[in-house]
Amino acid sequence: MEDFLIVGSISMPHGVHGEVKVYPLTDDVTRLKKLKEVYLDTGKERKLLHITGVKYSGTFVVLKFEEFTNRNDVEGLRNKNLLVDRKHAVKCKKDEYFITDLIGITVRRDDDSILGELIDVIQTGANDVYVVRKEDQSEILLPAIKECILSVDIENRAMKVFVMPGLE
Repeated sequence: MEDFLIVGSISMPHGVHGEVKVYPLTDDVTRLKKLKEVYLDTGKERKLLHITGVKYSGTFVVLKFEEFTNRNDVEGLRNKNLLVDRKHAVKCKKDEYFITDLIGITVRRDDDSILGELIDVIQTGANDVYVVRKEDQSEILLPAIKECILSVDIENRAMKVFVMPGLE
């Protein structure tokens, strides 16, 4: 399991005082207001940043960090991800999982035969859809509904599913 989870991606500088527009990559954008610190993934390292201001602007969140005081400081941060360590992540409810924990999990049919590996999660709004790559490299789409997803065991990296007629 990943030690860090992505909560947003810096889109662009905002204003002249070192603020940035962030595209939230979390289900609960208001949680950013509760955070005191995040890690900036520079591609080479993770740098701890302290949040001193949070505003909302349409679909974006505008963040101000203690470490940056002007636009020039943040100009090179475009498309960089902001992370939280797992201990500061939102707790998942029953039958909810972080996408990063699902990717790579072994998917088995209800008869215990291997279907394949979960390679992606498509978020549709109504329900997520799991993309499973089968052993022959073809893909199958499974709706993340209780009729199809019988069990998920993150610790053992296993999922048991019922493939509804017509999906394969």
